[in-house]
Amino acid sequence: MIRIKRIYDPPEATDGRRLLVDRLWPRGLAKEKAQVDDWLKELAPSSELRTWFGHDPAKWEEFRRRYEEELQGQREQLAKLHAESEKRTVTLLYAAKDEEHNNAAVLKELVGNA
Repeated sequence: MIRIKRIYDPPEATDGRRLLVDRLWPRGLAKEKAQVDDWLKELAPSSELRTWFGHDPAKWEEFRRRYEEELQGQREQLAKLHAESEKRTVTLLYAAKDEEHNNAAVLKELVGNA
């Protein structure tokens, strides 16, 4: 099972393996408090794409397309994540305020289809 969750939300036992999928560490959050099991920077959008998107919902569809394109080189990592999610709960953590338009939502869909 794959879930997504804001990293600022309190960790829960039901989160399973907690994986941060942002390129930058979330502002104002201590690593101990975040309880992240792994930080998968390589699966985060590039700095250029992140800056271009700027969390603008009007750019969402183009962001999705570009991000999926960037992830083409990470097929092995996506397959590993998919295999792990078949065995236990994996929660993809993101810092964005928008719970619908964020990279973790795209990644969840891609990993689920890997």
